[in-house]
Amino acid sequence: MRERAGPTTLGFVGLGVMGGALAGHLAARAGARVIGFDVAAPARAAARARGVEAVGSVAAVAARAGVVFLSLPGAGEVEAVCTGPGGLLSAAAPAGRVVVDMSTIPAATARRLGVAAAAAGAAFADAPVAGTADSVRERRVSVMVGASGEVYARIAPLLESMAHSVLHCGPVGSGAATKLLLNAVLAQTGVALAETLTLARRAGVDPDALFEAYRRGCDSFVLRQHGMGALLPGVFPPGRFPARYMLKDLGYALDLAAEHRVRLDGTAVARRWLEASVAAGDGDAYWPVLVRRIEAGTGDAG
Repeated sequence: MRERAGPTTLGFVGLGVMGGALAGHLAARAGARVIGFDVAAPARAAARARGVEAVGSVAAVAARAGVVFLSLPGAGEVEAVCTGPGGLLSAAAPAGRVVVDMSTIPAATARRLGVAAAAAGAAFADAPVAGTADSVRERRVSVMVGASGEVYARIAPLLESMAHSVLHCGPVGSGAATKLLLNAVLAQTGVALAETLTLARRAGVDPDALFEAYRRGCDSFVLRQHGMGALLPGVFPPGRFPARYMLKDLGYALDLAAEHRVRLDGTAVARRWLEASVAAGDGDAYWPVLVRRIEAGTGDAG
C-alpha cells in the first residue's frame, strides 16, 4: 500500500449508488476533506451521512478541490461537467488540477478530455470501476486507470482508499478501453450462461447440477456473481448494475471496435439481447435479466 496523500480538499461529482459509496470511502480513508455534489438532493443527503460535505453545485466543488473525482451516468454528463460553462477544465480551472473520471465512457472521449485538460494546464485520468453496488459499498471493486505515470502516482493512493485493486493500464484512454472490453467479456459470458440454462431447463437437465458442473469445471467470477447469484435463482433486483447501463457500455465497446476495424460479433449479440430487455421494460433490472428474453425467444439476437 502506498502512503496516503497528505491533507487536502478533494472533490466528488456524482453521488449516486456508486459515487456516493466511493465518496464515502474516500472521506473515511484518504485523510482529507471531501466535498461533493449531485443534482439529486437525496443523494447529497446520503453522502453527508457518509462524511462527505455536500455542496450545491459543480462550481462549488471546482472552487475548492484540486483533485476531483467523477461518477456519472455516461459520456455526455462527463463532458458537460468537464468542459461545459464553468466546468472543471474551463479557463478558470487552477493549474495542476486533476480530474479523475470513475464513470464508464468511450476511450475516445477520455482521450479528448485528456487533450482538453492539458490545454487548461490540468490533467485527466480515466479510472472506471468494475463491481456492483454491493461490492462498491464493501470496497471490493477494481479500478482500471488510464493516466500518465506522474498522474497515476499522485492519484493511486486515493483510488486505493476506494478499491481493493487499482491497475495502471497505460496512458489516458487505456482505463476506459480496458473496462469496455471487460464488460464485453462479462456480457458474452452472461449470454452463454443464460442460453445454456434455458436449454438445460427445456432438456430436463437439473439446472443446479449444471451450474455445479460449471463451478467445478470452469469456475469464474461471472459464474458465481451473475450465474449463481442471479440467473439460476431468477433474481434481478434494481439498484445493481442495470441492463440499460450494460447496454450503454456495449455500445461504447462496439464503437471502439469500429474505430479499429475489429468485429465483435459476440458483443453485438449480447447488445441485441439487452436492447430487447430494455424494450420489454427491464432496463432498470440487474443486467442478467436478459435471460427472460432468451427464454421467451424474442429479441432478434440470431
